[in-house]
Amino acid sequence: MKRLNKAGVLAFGVLLSVTFSTISASAADYTIQKNDSLYKIGRLFDTPVKTIKSNNNLKSNTVYPGQVIDVKAKTHKVKKGDTLFLIAKKHKISIGALRKANNKWNNEIEPGQKLLLPAKNKAPKVKKAAAKTTKASTKAKKTATKSVIPYTQKQFDLLARLITAEASGQPYDAMVGVGAVVVNRVQSKEWPGNITKVINHVPAGYYQFTPVLNGTIKNPATDIAKKAAKAALNGSDPTKGAMFYFDDSATNEWLWSKPLAIKIGNMVFVY
Repeated sequence: MKRLNKAGVLAFGVLLSVTFSTISASAADYTIQKNDSLYKIGRLFDTPVKTIKSNNNLKSNTVYPGQVIDVKAKTHKVKKGDTLFLIAKKHKISIGALRKANNKWNNEIEPGQKLLLPAKNKAPKVKKAAAKTTKASTKAKKTATKSVIPYTQKQFDLLARLITAEASGQPYDAMVGVGAVVVNRVQSKEWPGNITKVINHVPAGYYQFTPVLNGTIKNPATDIAKKAAKAALNGSDPTKGAMFYFDDSATNEWLWSKPLAIKIGNMVFVY
């Protein structure tokens, strides 16, 4: 067999490397996390469960923490100056989904590190029947035109009442931050898909928002809370992607163990 000279070997190696990169660009390793399911993973990477099962030769829907499976996902190679927030913003994905895709719950990343990119959030489909909406719902849609998530006037009022109950007397940015946490959850695939469902979410009997439990959510919203709600809905987020908040007098170790996003007044925001 004819030997390749050094230049030929180098060229062949480069070609092989490029070819391999092209083939593997859409395939990535995902490590199963606690409470994961194929359904959740499918939503995270916008891939049907049957496709995940087929690609991994899985005979059932059962998966285990620590198990590694192949998923179809793009990757981002971390560069100097990158942060999880900036990466999420660049690729138009939620920081919560980015953390979930990489099981990355702190903010430590290094140049050269490769991160899996979850699928982008899809805009909700609008049914044709929506053309026959009432004047009230049409007005609500116009109100939400500039918002980062869709919402109705009723949902806007609910968000403003939550902000009133949770952050009255706190700096304005803290009030916006409370609204932003709700918006971030709506945008994340790990939480319900609209404001009402996020605020009233009670997984395993655990209320996510104390005002829903103690009834203060029913109190009227203040004008400044409405202003803060509007700002959050239009994309303002002083927390840069936080998913939780609590008062600094809280003693919950689980909350305090989460990566800190920012502290504003007495309000602590974490990822």
